[in-house]
Amino acid sequence: MKTLNLPALRGGQPYESLEKNELKSVRTGEVVATISQVNAGLIRRDLRRVSRACLKNIPIQTLIGYYAEAGRLFMQERVGGLSPDDYIEALSETSGLPHALVTRNMGKIYQVFTELPTILNGLTRGLPLEVLDAGSGMQGDVPVSYFSVTDSLGVVLPSNSPGVNSLWMPALALKTPVVLKPGREEPWTPLRIVQSLIAAGVPAEAFYFYPTDHEGSGAVMDACQRALIFGDHSTVERYAGNPRVEVHGPGWSKVVIGDDMVERWPEFIDLMAASIADNGGRSCINASAIVVPRFGDEIASALAKKLSELVPRTPTDPAAILSGFANPKMAEWMDAAIDEGLKTPGAEETTARFRTGPRRVEQGGSTYLLPTVIRCDDFSHPLAGREFLFPYASVLEAPQDQITEKIGPSLVVTAITEDPKFIGQLLDSPNIERLNLGAIPTTKVEWNQPHEGNLFEFLYRRRSIQFAK
Repeated sequence: MKTLNLPALRGGQPYESLEKNELKSVRTGEVVATISQVNAGLIRRDLRRVSRACLKNIPIQTLIGYYAEAGRLFMQERVGGLSPDDYIEALSETSGLPHALVTRNMGKIYQVFTELPTILNGLTRGLPLEVLDAGSGMQGDVPVSYFSVTDSLGVVLPSNSPGVNSLWMPALALKTPVVLKPGREEPWTPLRIVQSLIAAGVPAEAFYFYPTDHEGSGAVMDACQRALIFGDHSTVERYAGNPRVEVHGPGWSKVVIGDDMVERWPEFIDLMAASIADNGGRSCINASAIVVPRFGDEIASALAKKLSELVPRTPTDPAAILSGFANPKMAEWMDAAIDEGLKTPGAEETTARFRTGPRRVEQGGSTYLLPTVIRCDDFSHPLAGREFLFPYASVLEAPQDQITEKIGPSLVVTAITEDPKFIGQLLDSPNIERLNLGAIPTTKVEWNQPHEGNLFEFLYRRRSIQFAK
């Protein structure tokens, strides 16, 4: 593939700057693309004039039609000079994701394009969409009115998985322009989504795409009345309590099994392994802990054996699950953090029994971390509450009546139980963002059930309204 030149977008118009970054292959070090960089001053100037006016008078049903066509373009056509195969190859080269995972994430994004009516129904809780077109209307026999609280949605994106783009994508259908700061190694997906939407008919003025530095990211966050940011625990703490910012941090998702089902644990090993390893273990909805009332040792051993079958493969191998690290130092840091944690008594790495070499390996020019299962004696152990960017999970035991107290904040909990009392405790727990009751992997997403925040409620507020009779 020849070296590509990726633009910034200012109100949908391509912008080529003098300053450019090189995007290099994580495997060979060769330059895959150069990408224009935008400084914080330019971002601030641009965003003083951003407006919803370009979207406000377009009926939502028309926008939904644009999304459907954009999905077809995204999946099947040459967009921004790249065919679908070109996009897959470029993203794989700069991020370390194997082609199979890029393709699966393309399918997830395609579903957002094509399942938008279902998604909007879930986000608005069944609100007739014409209410947003008119500003007011009826929901059943109740008069309702909603108004936008922002002229734009700022999004500071990571590089860990293309699927995270599904969280901001409905914003344009909700008549809100987007200001995107892409991840350093993964500008490909948000740019392809934007270019597909513009080609399908969404006004170009609704899109700002700013490859930028840390100061530029801050300018995006400051200039937008509503913003999404992805980061670690320190990012979560920095923006805690800020109503303008929705933080997507560690998920600490979990699989729990009740007393009534734990004797049948062997039936659920495949589900637990999928929850840990789907998408290369890189998503906040991947399980980072398995919590059971007993059989912890047996489950940890069986999981370790199952996950040890996952090994690095060539990028084009359809069976590839593990991703190489775009930054090898990140892999080194995670590897060292786990080794350091194992020095604290009360934890054993059960996966070490099933491999002959180290956890961190080099293959085909890439650095990989092999799946890791840690059997922890207690929730206070430093490795019990960790989440890493590869298939990693701790296995813990707790009495059933203490599980909801012990698990802590959890983006997704899959609860394998039919015990009404335990289900009631789970439903009553403020720690659980999304609850899967039954044998459902934590990674399975239903589009009518927002799994992290609610974009509509973030972008709109309801006002009280009365109509004269």
